Amino acid sequence: MNILGISCFYHDSAACLLKDGNILAAAQEERFTRKKHDPRFPKNAIDYCLDEAGIEAGALDYVVFYDKPILTFERLLLSYLTVAPKGLRSWLEAMPLWLGKKLHLAKIVRQETGYEGQVLFTEHHEAHAASAFYPSPYAQAAILTMDGVGEWATASYGSGDGNQIHLKKELHFPDSLGLLYSAFTYFTGFRVNSGEYKLMGLAPYGQPRYKDIILKELVDVKEDGSLRLNLSYFDFLGGLRMTNRRFAALFEGPARKPETEITRREMDLAASIQAVTEEVVMKMVSHVHKETGQKYLCLAGGVALNCVANGHVLRDGPFEDIWIQPAAGDAGGALGAALSVWHRFLGNDRKVKPGRDGQQGSYLGPAFSSGAIKAYVSENNYPFQVLDPADRARAIAEKIAAGKIVGYMAGRMEFGPRALGARSILGDPRRMETQRVMNLKIKYRESFRPFAPTVLEEKAAEYFELDRPSPYMLLVAKIQQKRRRAQPPDDGRGILERLKTERSDIPAVTHLDYSARIQTINKEVKPDYHEVIAEFERLTGCAVVVNTSFNVRGEPIVCTPEDAYRCFMRTEIDVLVMEDVMLLKEEQPEWKEAREWREDLILD
Repeated sequence: MNILGISCFYHDSAACLLKDGNILAAAQEERFTRKKHDPRFPKNAIDYCLDEAGIEAGALDYVVFYDKPILTFERLLLSYLTVAPKGLRSWLEAMPLWLGKKLHLAKIVRQETGYEGQVLFTEHHEAHAASAFYPSPYAQAAILTMDGVGEWATASYGSGDGNQIHLKKELHFPDSLGLLYSAFTYFTGFRVNSGEYKLMGLAPYGQPRYKDIILKELVDVKEDGSLRLNLSYFDFLGGLRMTNRRFAALFEGPARKPETEITRREMDLAASIQAVTEEVVMKMVSHVHKETGQKYLCLAGGVALNCVANGHVLRDGPFEDIWIQPAAGDAGGALGAALSVWHRFLGNDRKVKPGRDGQQGSYLGPAFSSGAIKAYVSENNYPFQVLDPADRARAIAEKIAAGKIVGYMAGRMEFGPRALGARSILGDPRRMETQRVMNLKIKYRESFRPFAPTVLEEKAAEYFELDRPSPYMLLVAKIQQKRRRAQPPDDGRGILERLKTERSDIPAVTHLDYSARIQTINKEVKPDYHEVIAEFERLTGCAVVVNTSFNVRGEPIVCTPEDAYRCFMRTEIDVLVMEDVMLLKEEQPEWKEAREWREDLILD
């Protein structure tokens, strides 16, 4: 049986295909269109899923959408009526898409794919819950979902048992932890639905001096984690802005304009909302544990991508272990919707392997054969060398150990926002300059943003205060005490000055507070990547590499060999590895668009 799950028309559109209940393929539309967070109907992602299965749309048994559009339309209509006539402009802008597409999902599916069967709909948080529980390694577990909003719900909790999910309670719009965090994302000059990572990365540079103001003026938080926003400070009901003048007055001036200097205020705002978020999440988690009595917790929804909060839940929370859906945001809704139909609607049993999840490392996207890659580089006359399988890992590790930055493309592309060693840029974590070079000369992004380490799973405890795997880069933990270096006191120095301080013996992946967003790599799940890091350890004594997503600012992670080569040539990546093909920058022909493209990026 073939079940296609779809998410689209909000942000991060995606498609997922189940074959007899197993995840066969999943991908975000942005990877194919090259439009970051592409919200459009995921035609390309669907085509990929069907190609991976070797079927046409007519062979699909069900297509399922991750949301109930009529309920979302109801919320929007009532919200606009609440603030009318203030929200008129936003309402008029939204209506063509709603009347033309969003309320006619079944018709759009048939037009775009040729599928003639039944189109089903799950509720938004049901899809999140299904994406969290069904692939998890637990037969029974509590479930907590948290995001901006889906239909009316902004958070929900319940439990899963076997093939059943029982959601007990919901928090409803406009009271939303996700929207509260996004309001601060907007106010500090970052883009909503994509800049939340930046806000989280900025937090350690500040002090939470606004925390009490937030809890007193903006949000009333109860002991069970439920909350009520003071809407007199927000403008998102009208749909045009997240915050208003009262919000600005509360925080000493107007919102920061994008791309302007980040001041002490923005650092402290980031630290403050991060502290509030962690407090709310911990209260929710404690309440869910008390209500469900479960030993394990499954998380999904955009807030579950806050890996700092996740680290607190794991260390200080009441659950023995947690599992977080790698594609926790809207993209993962496509997966959850399909799984919900297979288990809840059709009643199929669930197979659980203790200690092993069903996500397959989240390597669920397209792969390209060595032959296809060689044909691509040969046709374009790009100089390359073919690595002998016996020497491949060592050759790559030698480049990293020599201080080279390596673009690495191998196997199936990752599903979700994190690069996990299939579409990654790799560097040496022991070098202070690695973070600066990768941020400013390759990623073209803010210098303060930290990079994540990938560490051999079996060596993780030697480097980090982490006693279990973290395969999806969704947990933050501290560097081991013995590896830390003393830092000078925070005496008002700017970000760039503070970045110059060596904080550990792996400084390129050590954040200001000695934390790191960790990916552990398992030899069985991703053997090629594990072998590269193992060889790096043999050469250097270090079982860690820097791992950041293979893309530049404003673009999605690369998908194809063409995407990878273009990124390689536009940036100061030194070496490109695609399967067993290695290309060196100094041997490549001049890339005429590179300088012009970089100038446009900086101006943009």
